[in-house]
Amino acid sequence: MSLQNIRLEVMQLLEKKVDDYVKEYLIPVETIWQPTDFLPDPSAENFGEQVKELQELAKDLPYDFWIVLIGDTITEEALPTYESWLMSVEGIDNVERNGWSAWTRHWTGEENRHGDLLNKYLYLSGRVNMREVEMTTQHLINDGFDIGTARDPYKNFVYTSFQELATYISHNRVSQLAKKYGEKRLSKMCKMIAGDEMRHHNAYSEFVHQIFKVDPSQMMIAFHDMMKYKIVMPAGFLRESGAKIASAFDHFSDSAQRIGVYTAADYVDILQKLINRWEIENIGGLTDEAEKARDYLMKLPARMLKISERLVIPAESHIFKWVEPARV
Repeated sequence: MSLQNIRLEVMQLLEKKVDDYVKEYLIPVETIWQPTDFLPDPSAENFGEQVKELQELAKDLPYDFWIVLIGDTITEEALPTYESWLMSVEGIDNVERNGWSAWTRHWTGEENRHGDLLNKYLYLSGRVNMREVEMTTQHLINDGFDIGTARDPYKNFVYTSFQELATYISHNRVSQLAKKYGEKRLSKMCKMIAGDEMRHHNAYSEFVHQIFKVDPSQMMIAFHDMMKYKIVMPAGFLRESGAKIASAFDHFSDSAQRIGVYTAADYVDILQKLINRWEIENIGGLTDEAEKARDYLMKLPARMLKISERLVIPAESHIFKWVEPARV
C-alpha cells in the first residue's frame, strides 16, 4: 500500500472521533464570545465618548507595538488562504462534507472572529492607515503561502500544532504589553484570542498524538521533515503596497523580537514542547529511517538555541506605511 493510501486510511480512522474533537476543543456559536462584546456599542448614546476614550488610550502605545498588532491582524485576516489550504489536505473532503471538512469549517468560524475584532480596533484607534493595511491584507491573500506540506495530513497537522502555539504566544504577549501600557480593553481582546489559539493548538496536537499511535514511523519522519526545513510563518509573504512579495516580513519579525512578543528562542521552545508532548523519546516500533529522524529531532532544540543566541536584531524600526510617522 502506498504512503498516500496509508495516510488516507489513518485519516478515515481518526475521522470517527471528529465529532468528539469538535465538542472538546471548539465552542458553540451561541456560547462563544463575539467581537462586539469588546468594542464600543454604536447604538449607545455615548458611542462617541467610548471611541474617544479608546483613542486616548491608544495614542501612547509604542511604534513597534503597533507594527506587531497590525501584522498579527493582517495574518488573522488572511484566513481564506488557510481554510482553502486545509480543505485540500488528503482525507479532508468538502465535496462529500465529511467529518474533517466539518472540523475545518468550525475551526474557520472561530478563527474568523479574531481578524474581525482586531481590524475594528485598528479602525477605531485612529492610529493606523487602514487603506495601507487593507492593501497588505489583500496582497497576502493574493500571494498565498507555501508551507512545504503539500497535501500530506501528517505534515499539515505538525504545522498547525506548531503555528497555533506560536500564535498563542504572540497574542498573549501583546495582551500583557497592552495591560502594561494601560490599554485594558485591548489586553482583554488579545487574551481571549490567545485562549482560542491554545484550544486549537491542543486539538491539532491531539491529532498528531493519535497518528503516532497507529503510524509512528511515518509520523516521525513527517515531524522531522517539517522541522528540518523549518516552519514557515503564515505572514512569510507579507508586503506593503507597491513592494515585492515577502519584503515586509523580516521587518515585522524584527519588531516582534525587539519588544519580546515572538522571538527565535520561542521557536525553539515550541519545538521542545512538541517533542515533550508527543513523547518522542519514548515512541517504539520505529523503522531505521524513523529512528534517525527521532535522533535528529532530539538534538535539534540545543542546536537551534545556539543559533538563536547569535542573532542580532536591528535597533532601529523600519518605517511602515501602516502607521504614519507623524502619528507615532
